[in-house]
Amino acid sequence: MTQNHMAGMETSAISVLKRAVELDNRGRFQESLVCYQEGIQLLMDVLKAVKDDSKRGHYRVKIKGYMDRAEQIKVHVNQMKEDGKYHEQIRIAEDATGYSYEVLFKPYMSSLLTEVWVQDPYIRHTHQLYNFLRFSEMLLKASCKVTKIHLLTSQDEAASGQQSSALAELKESLSAQGVTLDLQYSSTIHDREIRFDNGWIIKIGRGLDYFKRPQGRFSIGYCDYDLRQCHETNVDIFHTKHTKTL
Repeated sequence: MTQNHMAGMETSAISVLKRAVELDNRGRFQESLVCYQEGIQLLMDVLKAVKDDSKRGHYRVKIKGYMDRAEQIKVHVNQMKEDGKYHEQIRIAEDATGYSYEVLFKPYMSSLLTEVWVQDPYIRHTHQLYNFLRFSEMLLKASCKVTKIHLLTSQDEAASGQQSSALAELKESLSAQGVTLDLQYSSTIHDREIRFDNGWIIKIGRGLDYFKRPQGRFSIGYCDYDLRQCHETNVDIFHTKHTKTL
């Protein structure tokens, strides 16, 4: 490993672990645990490449400290989940960036995840349909193996043809990837909720439609949702031992 490569890995580790500590201090424990685990792995990779004994000792102390804290968080989160008391809230500020679906959902997508329920009355207009498409793509790219997605939404009476044809096309496309899309409509739903069959429940005040319209088709944030500005909204995360359908 070259010196530059090792320095880059160390910088990445510091950045990820700094984020872990920030999330830890804000009580966002599941997210911080994921960052601790990623940062620790990066530091361990650096440790393997270091030859100097004093530096190796320094890294070992750092790694042990982060591992001890990660284990404490893991025990705390597991106990809260066991007691059915886990609740975490993320506040997305007006015009904030850095909240793509990958960033928001990744901490809760374990390898055990196979089935997802989405309840959102506003998967109707073109940009909302694209949001659901991006969410589906995110699930496909994750390390888990999702085989079924349930969508409960409301029907757009004014443009039901566009909505139904778009979702039919997505259903066919997902099927080609080995994923079943179960589609249902309701005229009475209002709440927005996403459930994972590993027990996590994510409730976003604005549903999947929390991104602002980009200034133009060639503006930063048009393609990369991490760079897209958001509307203000709250995200509440819960955990239940008993997954039930919506």
